[in-house]
Amino acid sequence: MTTASVYASGSIAVGVAVLALKTAAWWVTGSVALYSDALESIVNVAASVLALAALRFASRPADANHPYGHDKAEFFAAVLEGVMIVIAALSIFREAWHAWLAPRDFALPAIGLALSAVATLMNGGWALVLLRVGKRLRSPALEGDGRHLISDVVTSVAIGAGFGLAALMGSRLLDPLLAAGAGVYVLWAGASLIRRSVGGLMDMAPDSDTLRRIEAIVAANSTGSLEIHDLRARHAGRLTFLDFHLVVPGGMTVRDAHAICDRIEAALIADMDHLAIVIHVEPEEKAKRDAPLAGTIG
Repeated sequence: MTTASVYASGSIAVGVAVLALKTAAWWVTGSVALYSDALESIVNVAASVLALAALRFASRPADANHPYGHDKAEFFAAVLEGVMIVIAALSIFREAWHAWLAPRDFALPAIGLALSAVATLMNGGWALVLLRVGKRLRSPALEGDGRHLISDVVTSVAIGAGFGLAALMGSRLLDPLLAAGAGVYVLWAGASLIRRSVGGLMDMAPDSDTLRRIEAIVAANSTGSLEIHDLRARHAGRLTFLDFHLVVPGGMTVRDAHAICDRIEAALIADMDHLAIVIHVEPEEKAKRDAPLAGTIG
């Protein structure tokens, strides 16, 4: 089992424990706001199971049918997780509307708040772990799971505070309003996750800072060449695919041109993890004098 899969399995265990606590909080209080909080935890557990399955599939080595690997499976999992979050938001809106039409009394609010607080602390701690590990492993599935838990923590804190206020004021209508507000935030979080994940499926380029760093490393380690043009990069799961054209003097030997390529690749890999690099060597008549890196190599 890979490191990412271990953390995904941990998410399932944490999610089940949090779901049990939040369900108990809703059960003892009858609050629709706490119901909405528990409902999102059901999505958390399902999403964690989905993430684990995607990570196991993505960890498979490249084969004849998938020569570039299976990393994009994580983006599919993240998209499905976003869809599940959106569905949960719609369910929250439905329950909030029913509670608005028929307001409900609260029971045992202190116990419900205590259970919700413990669940929120567990979620918050695990979310920070997932975000840190997901970034280190460059795992969209783990990072997506971590962002989802962060959104759950935010809604849980808001719902808990609002429910406590509603219980103190004896306001039954504040409860469905809180649930609806939580639903809006959950809907936004799900839509954002879908947008980011679709970008990964569409081979989105790295951010501008990363591209500038790549260009600087290439330029600093290209002594002996004349020009670099058509530099492109795209993300695919944990991998970043990078390719560009390296223009060298027409009389340069294949051995010397290959040595330049090796030097560039070694420098890039030393600075950035999970890179797949392709360099196309061309003679000087193929130079493009208006290329972004033209005239900077030498």
